[in-house]
Amino acid sequence: MSQRVTLQDIADELGVSRNTVSKAINNTGLLSESTKKKVLAKAVEMGYKQFSYVDFDNVNKQLQAKNDKTEIALLTTWFLNGSHFSAPMLDKFQLEISKFGYSMSMHIIRDEDIQNLTLPASLHNDRLAGIMCIEVFDYDYASMLSKLDIPILFVDTPVDLDKKPICGDKLLMENSSPIISFISDLKQKGISRIGFIGEYMHCQSFFERYMAYRTGMNIHQLEINESWCLTKNKPGILHPDKKDYKSYIQEELEKLSVLPQVFICANDFVALNLLNVLNKMQIKIPEDIKILGFDDAPEARIISPKLSTVHIHSQILGFSATQLLLSRINEPDMNFRTMHCETNLVLRASTGD
Repeated sequence: MSQRVTLQDIADELGVSRNTVSKAINNTGLLSESTKKKVLAKAVEMGYKQFSYVDFDNVNKQLQAKNDKTEIALLTTWFLNGSHFSAPMLDKFQLEISKFGYSMSMHIIRDEDIQNLTLPASLHNDRLAGIMCIEVFDYDYASMLSKLDIPILFVDTPVDLDKKPICGDKLLMENSSPIISFISDLKQKGISRIGFIGEYMHCQSFFERYMAYRTGMNIHQLEINESWCLTKNKPGILHPDKKDYKSYIQEELEKLSVLPQVFICANDFVALNLLNVLNKMQIKIPEDIKILGFDDAPEARIISPKLSTVHIHSQILGFSATQLLLSRINEPDMNFRTMHCETNLVLRASTGD
């Protein structure tokens, strides 16, 4: 005879209290509908028999529907190559979700999809358990996705400070403390002319990095020269790695009568574009201008001079993305969460280190 299933057995399987299981089984106390359904489904799955009430047909249908939804869709607006910080993150994410019986599919969002607020044609909802978005920075499109009633996680987000917040869990890297710490180190070395390059409304991470620059300058009572802040995006520049971004940087630098001693860049690709322009203008790095990037892309370690940057722990991002999205799938009614993962300052030759 098989061992009798107890309330504690069910609680242990779900990682909840015995009291929560009892409330769901006996239909007493206050529980969210999603928690109640989850407990009942697990109880039926484990063969528990002592229900005070339960619609077995309905619970079995819910359990079957849940078991059928095993696909997590990655939505992105552009191809995520090996230089993008998310490439090693996605390897970790796929490994982790596979332990729970999920698989991942990738879908590219076209310009027409964004304009028409339509899903990629390759995306099918019948097996979809959740969505993860990377490089989805159009506010209206992200808002549309957040209203699909499908568990969703945004890895970085559009800037929504002046709009209605996007409803979904958000995963970002720690964007502020490394930049503020870097500015503190510069002041101790007697360096005060510090600028910033990057379109700060491009995404939430760029915005946080720009605000960290301004915060660090204010904390250390250093003057912010607005002409050293190259933050305006020209029409047609959708990403800071477009070819004409170099022209924009050079045009702005040529307007300056006095150059800053340091440029903090929104990411490594902005920094690499700046480095290319400075070489073209015969401005020496780091002797004339020091450069700090962000992301620690593979190119940062092979360019000459090697790029000082902020290292993102992609494995931790992948693990955190798994935890956030799977917990949302299991508990869809919980409050939305924003998580920042640790980053570290890495000093190399572009800052004279």
